[in-house]
Amino acid sequence: MAYNAKDLSVLAYANGFTLWHYKTDDAAGAVDTQNYFNDAADVFRAGDMILANTGNGGSVAAGLFLVSNADAGSVDVHDLLPVGAVNTD
Repeated sequence: MAYNAKDLSVLAYANGFTLWHYKTDDAAGAVDTQNYFNDAADVFRAGDMILANTGNGGSVAAGLFLVSNADAGSVDVHDLLPVGAVNTD
């Protein structure tokens, strides 16, 4: 799949920093590839964070992506920093 603008929303904004939320069926590894968010390059800034729910309906993961670069139509995010621990039930 690919980035879908309707699944991106602002959670908080202050002092030039934005905390975003993004939900996708794509796996976290696909989302953290360079250029996944290129269509949103005009809204992201380096240092923004994206709280994400990935792999919905498949290999579900949640965590934070840090926007490392966002300029000239190009966006890159760091690998997902997972939230939670392994469920041993």
